[in-house]
Amino acid sequence: MTGFAAEAFEAGGRRWRFEARSVNGRGLELRLRLAEGTESLEPEFRAAAAKRLARGSVSVALRPDEAGETGAPALNLAALDTAIAAAKVVEARAAAAGLDLQPASLGEILSLRGVMEAGAAAPDETAAPAFRAALDRLLSALDAARAEEGGRLAATLAGQIDRIAALTDAAEAAFAEQEAGAPARLAERVSRLQEAGAEPAPERLAQELALLAVKADVREELDRLRGHVDAARALLSAKGPVGRKLDFLTQEFNREANTLCSKAGSAALTAIGLDLKVVIDQLREQAQNVE
Repeated sequence: MTGFAAEAFEAGGRRWRFEARSVNGRGLELRLRLAEGTESLEPEFRAAAAKRLARGSVSVALRPDEAGETGAPALNLAALDTAIAAAKVVEARAAAAGLDLQPASLGEILSLRGVMEAGAAAPDETAAPAFRAALDRLLSALDAARAEEGGRLAATLAGQIDRIAALTDAAEAAFAEQEAGAPARLAERVSRLQEAGAEPAPERLAQELALLAVKADVREELDRLRGHVDAARALLSAKGPVGRKLDFLTQEFNREANTLCSKAGSAALTAIGLDLKVVIDQLREQAQNVE
């Protein structure tokens, strides 16, 4: 199920931003990208997300909100030492080459990227409750976005299931027509045999007619298709994750459609069976998006 949510908040004297993105996935794949100093909260964040999400590829990122940064600038001593050492090397190389360079000012060194970091201090333990509350709000917003997408997806799935039901009814009508015409087709074959000089025994004809009727009987497949339609509609109205069950049900749909095509004794029934397979495949693709 696709969705996006963002949550800006303040914790430990700094502004932070959570972002969550969800895309389709067969199971739950959770990836966390946390800002420096918040890594210790990862197990707690991961457990909280797993309780709220059942399926999908979900990415959760936490970073300082640079646009709303409120922390005081901090001096990065390691970066400062590197900058000073680099300045000395440049001065020495310039002197050796006979170049007269002006020494770097303090302001120029402090303005170098990385020497001064805005709000670089990591949050302490007192900030943890604010992170937890923000994550809870983020997951609620992501749930809402996924639910909205789910509503649109449910309408699409319902339409596909209705189409399968209609094709099943059409298959039943085509089968009835096929069954009614079976004696005439057999009589035509017998007539051709007789014209060729063969004279089938009446008992043999009865056996052939019975065998043809059994081989071409698709009533069981039609009954099972209707049962699967009812089950699919029940899943759409059920509470909680149903994606895996719906995915499995599409396999059962496809099995019955394949059998119906293999048994079809008329062009009309074959065409309906092929249409069924197309719609079932569309249903299967959409079922991959359901939690």
